[in-house]
Amino acid sequence: MSNTKRNISFYFCLALTVLVAGSCKSSKSEKETTTTEKQPVDYIDPIIGAITYGKKSKDAHGFGKTFPGAATPFGLVQLSPDTVSDGDNGSGYSYEHTTMEGFSFTHMSGVGWFGDLGNFLVTPTIGKLQTNRGVAENPESGYRSRYSHDTEITEAGYYAVTMDDYNVKAELTSAPRAGIIRFTYPETDSSRVQIDLARRVGGTSTEQYIKVVNENAIEGWMKCPPEGGGWGAGAGNADYVVYFYCQFSKPLKDYGIWSADLPDVKRKMRWIRKDNYQDAIKNAKIYTDKTEMQGEHLGFYTNFSTKADEEVLVKSGISFVSIAGAKENLEHDINHWDFDKTKQEARDSWSKAIDNISVEGATDREKTIFYTSLYHTLIDPRAFSDVNGNYIGADKKVHQTNDFTYRTIFSGWDVFRSQFPLQTIINPTLVNDEINSLLQMAELSGKEYLPRWEMLNSYSGVMLGNPAVSVINDAYQKGIRNYDVEKAFQYSLNTVNNTGNGELGYSNKHISKTLEYAYSDWALSVMAKSLGKDDIAKTYLKKSKNYKNIWNDEVNWFRAKDSSGTWLEWKGKTVHGQGCIESNPYQQGWFVPHDIDGLKTLMGGEEAFRSELISFFENTPDDFLWNNYYNHPNEPVHHVPFMLNEAGVPHLTQKYTRQICNDAYGTDAYGLCGNEDVGQLSAWYVLASIGIHPIAPGDNKYQITSPVFNAIEIKLDSDYYTGKMFKITAQNNSEENIYIQSMTLNGKPLNRFWITHQEITQGGILEMQMGSEPVIQ
Repeated sequence: MSNTKRNISFYFCLALTVLVAGSCKSSKSEKETTTTEKQPVDYIDPIIGAITYGKKSKDAHGFGKTFPGAATPFGLVQLSPDTVSDGDNGSGYSYEHTTMEGFSFTHMSGVGWFGDLGNFLVTPTIGKLQTNRGVAENPESGYRSRYSHDTEITEAGYYAVTMDDYNVKAELTSAPRAGIIRFTYPETDSSRVQIDLARRVGGTSTEQYIKVVNENAIEGWMKCPPEGGGWGAGAGNADYVVYFYCQFSKPLKDYGIWSADLPDVKRKMRWIRKDNYQDAIKNAKIYTDKTEMQGEHLGFYTNFSTKADEEVLVKSGISFVSIAGAKENLEHDINHWDFDKTKQEARDSWSKAIDNISVEGATDREKTIFYTSLYHTLIDPRAFSDVNGNYIGADKKVHQTNDFTYRTIFSGWDVFRSQFPLQTIINPTLVNDEINSLLQMAELSGKEYLPRWEMLNSYSGVMLGNPAVSVINDAYQKGIRNYDVEKAFQYSLNTVNNTGNGELGYSNKHISKTLEYAYSDWALSVMAKSLGKDDIAKTYLKKSKNYKNIWNDEVNWFRAKDSSGTWLEWKGKTVHGQGCIESNPYQQGWFVPHDIDGLKTLMGGEEAFRSELISFFENTPDDFLWNNYYNHPNEPVHHVPFMLNEAGVPHLTQKYTRQICNDAYGTDAYGLCGNEDVGQLSAWYVLASIGIHPIAPGDNKYQITSPVFNAIEIKLDSDYYTGKMFKITAQNNSEENIYIQSMTLNGKPLNRFWITHQEITQGGILEMQMGSEPVIQ
């Protein structure tokens, strides 16, 4: 159910009140029934993908795992509701949870591992003060509350819900580095705002500090090292401090600090669930005579009386650098108490951010999926530096940048495939920021190689491959070069030498690693060639062919072998494991994007290659949920539909990408068939739905496929590109007419199913004629 449908009665009443005709909105999944024309931002619904596991779950990985709350494009703050702090619930919220802990200022989006952040949890309560969060089965045992989806409103930059147990309405909106909450209370003399300073997704912070500054403000910090759990239940090595400067519209007259005497210092999920730990928090000591405290498990509350429907606002700046930085962030972003002003600014920021691509034609359902997908690609990599340019480096020291924004959350293994290629077209400055940030990490950490999956300066080492090398080479080939190019190349070289196929020419007992490392060797060779480093280019081009070393003629497929050269037991192409990570040999075996001709030769030629590809898709289930063939919920196969172009059957690329866009994506909480993975799943949709997608980022080619929309306009950045418009039009396009009959590029016939980055970024028009019958090559 969409946000507007859940709240149609609210909007109807509002329309009557202000006498504005047609202000009621219809469901985002239905055709418009009003005369008011929707703006692109109106199609964004952050509830899409906001579920971890549910009734439709078929695998251990779940669904989108996005958060439904308020954020701004690539902002530092994500102010969102939290339903459960622990388990594989990385975003802090899941649509099928029935109770809510409160609202915190930082969140991860779509991560497939045990999450982190969820810091500075603010909860409105009435009645007796409770210092523990309680459990979903018995919310009265803590401060959590029941809630109903009927009261939820989810829009770009805005979220609202009613905490049913307290009859308090909560509204959230964000600025880039601050957020503001508007609570509407019932009439009572026991209203309260309470803040759990120890709260953290996947664990707790291990030490906190709070100070009451004056009758309207508090400040402090929360330390979050791996010992407290968090990212990967601590295995992700996340180590950060969150600083806050928080103000209240209601003066602090009756307030206190609670401090729990913990039974031990272990904070990871397996311990914080235990009864003795929860009892300690429930029995925390309350201090009403202190204005400053430092401890292991602190919280803060302020009591006050309220009239019926009285509004109380809480706003806070957040920084990962200092309290002074948090205060400056707040004063810069929200220096007033006008909630609606900040809400409008957040909406406007999204309108501007998504203006780089506009689409026409197709249905409201498809526009909802498209613009929400685009929205999800504009969350990470988020700002990590303060408004003054200060940031904490990988050396744990404060640094300052004036020429780029220091960024974090680089889900490399996922996002090099679609997310970063998309951003090279629509947000080249962001790509440049991220490369500068990666280089700073490599330098300041002392490692001098690039992180694979970076989270708040952590080299978490999650997944495999050397994706940062792909991102840097792809950007360099596209002319995005506002960084130290020589340093970028050297750190890339160090990276492939640090983690690669080594002297064996393959990875011991691994298909996935062997193939992914071969691709990053190719990416390095391409960059070396561009820089005139011919000897290095030749060496790593040869290494990029090492994928051939694990082709096994006996099974006619890639097969893992150990360091002695002995083949591992073979259980069949579709059996997971066997040297594959989150995949099986059939799925991972297609990952030779840089040498498709070589892959064809291994398979026995063009016809065998084509036949195998077709079989791969013909065995894929129609719902595209987790399966052993084309498994769209996970990244290793995301390039494979476009390989059908290279197999001489482009009409099948067109058929299957349209089918995936239609059946693997939706408009409700289940609208992402797998983990969003920090923008990747949505970026795939954005690119495929407009008719282009790369196979091998770094070769500057996008494969052409059937666009979902009749007309697409891409505004090109004037600092990096021409500043002109690139348009894609699909004449006679419909649900039936999915096949490209002919194409022209700038009026001239185009007889190939790919287009270069340079052809796109110089501006122009790609025009397609569509029909219901495939054109067989």
